[in-house]
Amino acid sequence: MDAHTLLPPGIAPTQAATRPRLAVHRLPMAHPGDLSALAALFDQGAIEPAQVVAVIGKTEGNGGVNDFTRGYFTQTLMSLLAARLGRPAAELLRELPCILSGGTEGVLSPHYVVFARSGRPAADAAAGPGPGALAIGTAVSAPLPAQHVGRWAQVASVAGAVREAMRGSGIARAEDVAFVQVKCPCVTAARAQAAAAAGHTVLTADSGRSMAAARAAGAFGVAIALGELPDDPALEAAMLLDFERFSRRASISSGVEVEANEVIVLGHSAAWEGTLRMACAPMRDALDIGAVAEALRPLGMNAAPQLSAADAARVAAVFVKCEPDRRGHVRGARHTMLDDTDINAQRHIRGAVGGMVAGVLGDARIFVSGGAEHQGPDGGGLVAVIAHAA
Repeated sequence: MDAHTLLPPGIAPTQAATRPRLAVHRLPMAHPGDLSALAALFDQGAIEPAQVVAVIGKTEGNGGVNDFTRGYFTQTLMSLLAARLGRPAAELLRELPCILSGGTEGVLSPHYVVFARSGRPAADAAAGPGPGALAIGTAVSAPLPAQHVGRWAQVASVAGAVREAMRGSGIARAEDVAFVQVKCPCVTAARAQAAAAAGHTVLTADSGRSMAAARAAGAFGVAIALGELPDDPALEAAMLLDFERFSRRASISSGVEVEANEVIVLGHSAAWEGTLRMACAPMRDALDIGAVAEALRPLGMNAAPQLSAADAARVAAVFVKCEPDRRGHVRGARHTMLDDTDINAQRHIRGAVGGMVAGVLGDARIFVSGGAEHQGPDGGGLVAVIAHAA
């Protein structure tokens, strides 16, 4: 448990703020079903279970289709919240985004980030002066049929969910959105067979390829909602083909544990209060250490070459997307990630980029997700940082 599990001084855990306030709790896990740190926060009264609005986590599975650590964590989280709130876990599952990425290669440490909102809903709060504080909005789409995964129907579904999350967050303008995290379903063999039995054709019955297609569609959905791409169904042909089209603020994961598009929007709103701020920067390739510095700079931090202990203590959470360059080279030097049949390419890239970012921050508690199709420049990705103001 770190210092960011505490609310700012002078704010009681159950005190209703004049305006909404977001708290970020970065918590460790001893295993993929370990929610003891969150349970302890509930027991201490640091936060109330009803304040939890979203979770983003990094589990120690393989990150692939058969990574059941994500489902294990989600099941345990919903069970904990259901017991504390007196509500059915299945009901909470449809409302609360729990977005997980498997794979803690290298120095990456298993952990989860809990977003808790106190105060009145953004729609009822009066706007304050200045650019505002970090705000959050969430949305869960209707279940996405297997035949829609990776197609324009999924793009439209994600775009609609992003807009819904923005409306609920009080983030008025697309330019005020700092980061969007999405979890999309993929096509398994069973889902493909069920679709075929119902007379539908899936884009691909290959689960791994469907995860890539889902991530691409999710990225296009975010880009359309934020005005980075036009809302034109003809762009479906560009997915997984034209990598000059991408979102600079989208982080998309895909997995078997979800059936709908789960969306978390983070940005700044004058209707919110608090000390948290967020910045996001695109990575042009797997060696772009400068992008880490670029994400830190708007937050008033400078890595020279590593963050000072004082600045590191301000960091509340870090989210990274990365991609093994499909062209087979990084800055002109050949890499072998795509040809290794012993270790999946996504595991290679998570370990490499995770180590680089952790070295700059001096902290291994980083969410690093592979598969950055249309999320940042081709062969790169993005890095996003949440930190308390100095």
